[in-house]
Amino acid sequence: MNKNQTVATFSIVGFDPKTKELGIAVQSKFLGVGAVVPWAKAGVGAVATQSYANTSYGPEGLELMAGGKSAQETMDVLVEKDIEKQSRQVGIVDANGNSATFTGSDCYHWAGGIAGPNFAAQGNILVSAKTVEMMVETFKNSDGQLSERLLSALDAGQNAGGDSRGKQSAALLIVKEQGGYGGFNDRYIDLRVDDHPEPIKELIRLHKLQQLYFSKTKSNHVLKIKGEVKEQLISILSQLDYLSTKEVSDEHLNRAFKTFIHTENFEERDLGIGRIDKEVLEFMKGIVKK
Repeated sequence: MNKNQTVATFSIVGFDPKTKELGIAVQSKFLGVGAVVPWAKAGVGAVATQSYANTSYGPEGLELMAGGKSAQETMDVLVEKDIEKQSRQVGIVDANGNSATFTGSDCYHWAGGIAGPNFAAQGNILVSAKTVEMMVETFKNSDGQLSERLLSALDAGQNAGGDSRGKQSAALLIVKEQGGYGGFNDRYIDLRVDDHPEPIKELIRLHKLQQLYFSKTKSNHVLKIKGEVKEQLISILSQLDYLSTKEVSDEHLNRAFKTFIHTENFEERDLGIGRIDKEVLEFMKGIVKK
C-alpha cells in the first residue's frame, strides 16, 4: 500500500468459545475502513490488518489458520516475509481462541496492542494507550453476544481517546457456521459505516436494526394474535393502510399482516398464522407514533 494511505485505526478481534463466533470491530479516521481491515472465516479465525495495511494478510492469514497454524504461528509467517513489516499492525484470533498482535516499530505513535485468550486489541496514531486498555477491559468484563461485546469495547476505546486524528468510519464483521442470510454462508453480521461524524454510534444503531430484522424470535416473545394484541394489530395495520377497518375477518388480517412482514423484510420473524413476534409488534407501534 502506498505510504500516504495509512489505515490509522483501533480494532478488536474476538472469539466466543460458546457460540464459536469470530469477529472484528474497527474504527478509523479513514474512508470505508470496513473494506480494508476486517477478515474472518467461520471455524478458522479472524484477522485485522491496519497501519500501512497489507490486505494480503487477511486471506493469507485465514488460509494459514485453515491449514492448522495457530494465531501466533500465522502472525510469524505473515510478518517474516514482509519487507515493510515494521509499518504494519495486525491482530489475529484463531478458532481455538489463541491470539496474537503485532505492531511494527515504524507505526506512528501512539501505537501498540494487547492480546489474551479469545481477543486481540490494537491501535495506531491514538491519543494514548488508554484506548487499547479500555477496549480490553470492556471486552473481558462484558456479557452478551460477541457482536455486543466488540461494539462495547470499540465504544469504550473511543471514549478513552481513540484515533488522535478524529472519526470517520467503522465496521463490524461477525462470522459463524451457516450464520448468513438463509444459512447459505458464514457472514452473520457485516455492517459498515463508511463516512459519518459519529461512526461508532451509527454502527451500534445499525447493529440494533440488524438484530431486529435477522435474529430469531425469542421463545418468550411469541404472542398469539388475539384479544388486546389482535386489536392493536388491526389498529396499526389500518393506520398504515394495509387494512381497512371494515375488513376485520381473520383472513383479511392474516393477509394484511403477511404483506407488512414481507414489505418490511421481517421474513426471519414470520411465525405463521395466528402469532406475532413481540419485537415486531413494538416496531409497528413505533412507526405509527412517528
